[in-house]
Amino acid sequence: MKQKDFKAIQILLALFSCIIMPPSLSGQPVSFRPPAVPLVTFDPYLSIWSEADHLTDKNTVHWTHHEQALASLIRIDGRTYRLMGAEPKDVPAFPQRSLQVLPTRSIYEFEDAGVHVTLTFMTPALPHDLNAFSLPLSYITWDVRSVDGKSHKVSIYSSTSSELAVNTPAETVKWGKLKMGTLTALRVGTQAQPILGFSGDDHRIDWGYAYAAALSSESKPAIGANQTLLEDFSQKGDIPSIVDARMPRAVDDNTPVLAFVFHLGEVGAKTVERQVIVAYDEIYAIKYFGTPLRPYWRRKGATPSVLLQTASKEYPSLRNRCEKFDHELMADMTKEGGDQYAQICAAAYRECIAACGLAADANGQPLFFTKENTSNGDIATVDVIYPMDPIWIFLNPTLAKATLVSVLDYAASPHWKFPNAPHDLGTYPIITGRDDGGEGMPVEESGNMLLLCDAIAHADGNANFVTPWWSQLTQWADYLKNYGLDPENQLCTDDFMGHLAHNANLSVKAILALAAYGDLCKMRGDNTTAQEFMALAKNDAEHWMKVAADGYHYKLAFDKPNTWSQKYNLVWDQILHLNIFPSSVAQKEIAFYKTVMQPYGLPLDSRTHLTKADWSIWTATMADDKDFRFFISPIYDYLDHTTVRDPIADSYMTDDIHSGGMHARPVVGGFFIKMLTNSAMWHKWASGDKMKNLKWAPLPKFPFPPKVVSVVPTHCDWSYTIHQPSKNWMSPSFPVTTWQGGQAGFGTLEGSHTQWDTSDIWIRRTFTMPNGNYKNLQFYVFHDEDVEIYVNGVFAAKATSYNTTYEPLKISAVARKLLKSGAKITLAAHCHQTGGGQFLDVGLVNVVNE
Repeated sequence: MKQKDFKAIQILLALFSCIIMPPSLSGQPVSFRPPAVPLVTFDPYLSIWSEADHLTDKNTVHWTHHEQALASLIRIDGRTYRLMGAEPKDVPAFPQRSLQVLPTRSIYEFEDAGVHVTLTFMTPALPHDLNAFSLPLSYITWDVRSVDGKSHKVSIYSSTSSELAVNTPAETVKWGKLKMGTLTALRVGTQAQPILGFSGDDHRIDWGYAYAAALSSESKPAIGANQTLLEDFSQKGDIPSIVDARMPRAVDDNTPVLAFVFHLGEVGAKTVERQVIVAYDEIYAIKYFGTPLRPYWRRKGATPSVLLQTASKEYPSLRNRCEKFDHELMADMTKEGGDQYAQICAAAYRECIAACGLAADANGQPLFFTKENTSNGDIATVDVIYPMDPIWIFLNPTLAKATLVSVLDYAASPHWKFPNAPHDLGTYPIITGRDDGGEGMPVEESGNMLLLCDAIAHADGNANFVTPWWSQLTQWADYLKNYGLDPENQLCTDDFMGHLAHNANLSVKAILALAAYGDLCKMRGDNTTAQEFMALAKNDAEHWMKVAADGYHYKLAFDKPNTWSQKYNLVWDQILHLNIFPSSVAQKEIAFYKTVMQPYGLPLDSRTHLTKADWSIWTATMADDKDFRFFISPIYDYLDHTTVRDPIADSYMTDDIHSGGMHARPVVGGFFIKMLTNSAMWHKWASGDKMKNLKWAPLPKFPFPPKVVSVVPTHCDWSYTIHQPSKNWMSPSFPVTTWQGGQAGFGTLEGSHTQWDTSDIWIRRTFTMPNGNYKNLQFYVFHDEDVEIYVNGVFAAKATSYNTTYEPLKISAVARKLLKSGAKITLAAHCHQTGGGQFLDVGLVNVVNE
């Protein structure tokens, strides 16, 4: 492209941006339709959404799209309407007038039949108050008033499905009613209670208990079949008071629900309020190197009764504080990035939180763990923490620290033997450590850790936080000094794009990470080392500008002319005031990006039209205010119009409104990075963090890999079939005469003894349980991908996704009782494969000193 042509394009784009300037940028109000609305959110297990324009269009779902129905009906003067959910289908929907999604609240407005209803879902996720932030609950509040000058007889129905407490609806549940002070609490949980027994991505919780609670004086409770209670209320305006006693039973057997009815009587112009608290007690939140950790709210011995009573009592104060927080944060985000930016961040706030788990360590200090939703379920993934943490570096640096402590501790332990930073620590919610060298991302993760540590130091005004791990940071800086300028063929955080050598954006990260280390040295009083690393970073930047130059932009990779990529890592040069690259580098890139903009955003690089919304906002942050809004507008348009009704997808195709990708992920916290460019605003918010000089507990002592003693060996002979058997295939009496015989492992990976290359396999073998005193008997499983295991026809264990070697897997308590010495055992397993390599083998081991 000739220079005059490039200049002409720039002028046209500037004019175009003015012509298509959305109404929000001219000060007009915005009506934003998020692709999915957060309703009841807390962590990856309590995460319920409406994936529709109207709350009555569909039943509510977990972020994995599995139904977790919250239902509400309203009866006005003898006629019943739906407020939430698509059932009963013969009951009309109450007209929804508006929706507003704010950081801590989703507010629906309904009106008809002379009555106005405001239905509010509030999660008290106040970042400066971890006691409130850690409450595993959301408030559902109905505010009802007459708008036609008349009084109306009104009743409200609310139900919470037992689906909240299971991974699959085939699991059996038990339930009950409890009196908790002024509250009536209804509770449901699985019969098996496999606490911290499973890990993986597409997995819902099936331990602990879901609760629905309401004031006893205002409500009538019942637990019963979903359809029965819905029909009773819709036809009669009431529900029976007798609790359904047929339990335990499977969730898909006349689905039990926790229901309340509120009889409001005659409602006039004065607003009448009613409320249900939906909560989840996980009992234990994270398995941390073999040690179960309590949820943070339980760290001082709190119980569900204390939780719910306190939540009810403190609601008025929490409501006022949430309203103030939402108002102030929205105002600041609008001031910094415009209305559209504020709306995007508001929709991302609870999504980010709901993709993380907050636990307490042995000292009662917070540990905050990311989950890689919609990828592989990894926990504490450094290249997920990196894009997420701007939200916490801005709002509460303690939470940012809490994401890094476990990684720093593990890297400092004898178990990590590599010169670079780790990639992740296991699969949510089980942390085991990874002896993998960093999953082929050594430059990426080392740079991520150094940059985040420097950003936290800027928020704190000192580098005290990193002192316990200074030798690790020094080691990573030395590693980048040798390998960061021209990265070898390896993955970066955009690992879905594959390996790439000489990655220019990854090199930027390494260069700025060296400067960040120098910055930390300066804060620690080591000016000599600080100057050394700052000089090194500047020299590397000068070299980078030469080898990455490609006309009017910079290359994707040093050896690939006529390519380009988003250099989003450059944003830290501006935020941390490192001043390593001339401002002209970012300006040059921004000018070029405007020439390749697509209808719904800027592609990640020249290879495809795929983008990452988090990186695009990082890139936009390098632009001036006008261009920032130019970059934000197509992202807003995508979210406002996409037909893919997921929680915000951070990956999608920039030319396809029907495309979607990874969603419900913590990385949307990275949208807040723009707020770090305003130092005064950053200081105002970060200074609200009063949790200084925390003393985190040392890493638990743990064997790695776990010490196991074989009880029933792997690599045995099994009967197997690749054809769908009948339902009772796992029963000891089921005939397998038509099945084939083969030796495990089954699959296509190295070590397979029997070829299996179809989508499913079912295997069975019968043996006598060896004699022994097995204090910690577990399965020993190598599975790729999803596996479910049965003992004598009883469900025993399940794991989703895949592992890469044999690993212990907990056995359900019911199945464990069957594995007695001398007992005849039929062990059965089913494995489902979707793509890539595959493998299945199962044995039994005694795990020692786990």
